[in-house]
Amino acid sequence: MAEATADTVTSVPVAVVGAGPAGLMLAHLLGRAGVDTVVVDTRTRQEIATTHRAGILEADVARDLVETGVSDRVVREGHEHEGIELRFGGRPHRIDFKELVGASTWLYPQTDVFTDLADARERDGGTVLFGIEDTEVLDITTDAPRVRCTLPDGSRREIRARYVVGADGSRSMCRDLVPEDRRVRHGKEYPFAWFGIMAEAPTSAPELVYAHSEHGFALISQRTDTVQRMYFQCAPDELVDAWSDDRIWETLQARVAGQDGFRLTEGPVLEKTVLRFRSFVQEPMRWGSLTLAGDAAHTVPPTGARGLNLALHDVKVLADVLLRALGGEGDTALDDYQPRALQRIWRAQNFSSWMTRLLHTEPGDTSFDLRRRLGELDNVAGTRAGRRYLAEQYTGWPTSTRA
Repeated sequence: MAEATADTVTSVPVAVVGAGPAGLMLAHLLGRAGVDTVVVDTRTRQEIATTHRAGILEADVARDLVETGVSDRVVREGHEHEGIELRFGGRPHRIDFKELVGASTWLYPQTDVFTDLADARERDGGTVLFGIEDTEVLDITTDAPRVRCTLPDGSRREIRARYVVGADGSRSMCRDLVPEDRRVRHGKEYPFAWFGIMAEAPTSAPELVYAHSEHGFALISQRTDTVQRMYFQCAPDELVDAWSDDRIWETLQARVAGQDGFRLTEGPVLEKTVLRFRSFVQEPMRWGSLTLAGDAAHTVPPTGARGLNLALHDVKVLADVLLRALGGEGDTALDDYQPRALQRIWRAQNFSSWMTRLLHTEPGDTSFDLRRRLGELDNVAGTRAGRRYLAEQYTGWPTSTRA
């Protein structure tokens, strides 16, 4: 019988489970302060880099990517959006972020954020282990937690740390390490989903278009000058294969049609998917030497473009408290993390839920529900207070350095 191969042991102050944007940004921020990390992920780098998700960054997040030395590609290749368009009642209504709150957002795909961060970690000599298996997080109630895993070549690795961060996404293994009788999970499942497509076509509009019509909701977004991302409301159990290109475009055109004659520029559909809606928050976000960040701790509906931004704000706060903890304050510094993070998280949950209810119809809606929703949309777009509220919420809230 062959002998079991002994683990190769690495010791660092912080181990990070999850090499998405949240985990890599945390490692980058800590690395800039001289704190070594090891980041691990079950996915390969290629798998993460080709999973299409969010594409809108708050200006504060875009600025952080540049000013912390990740990359300036967001301002070279991204597109600044100074507003969005709400379409309802067959007419366009622009929400001018710059005029209302002096802020903007950036169209920059999450895959590009990940690539920039992964390149920065490689450039700076950071350790990121992709494609691992058999991940275990041990001893989190002690001051010497461990992460064990199997590398792609079959060798075993043990990472000994002072703190472990679970940034392992919406199917997080780390959040289950908080004992069931000590955790609270807040959640809501929505009775609809988004049918999302990537299409090879020129842009149809210079900014995002959120459309509400008698035919249902649609979101017109962009990715590049030649590839566009679009969504329309559908049932959660919708079958992707039941939708031909012609049926998709007919549905989207009906939902954005209006008195101004606006039409989408059509092209071959490259990708189709159904995206279910869920709101979720787990408390506590810290258990012993383990902290949770990003989708491991919370998810939001995509309507308000908060998910990626929220995750990156989490780790900005977490980097601050971890540096204080490692710098001499000890575990008491970590007590700041949850209240500071949760304030933003619940704000974002409220805004995302509000945007979702504002723009979608639900099974069983009556004529009253539909007309009331149009009245609310008119209140938002037709009053300065309404437009300002939407602009302020959509462009986000800067992260304070301290509580």
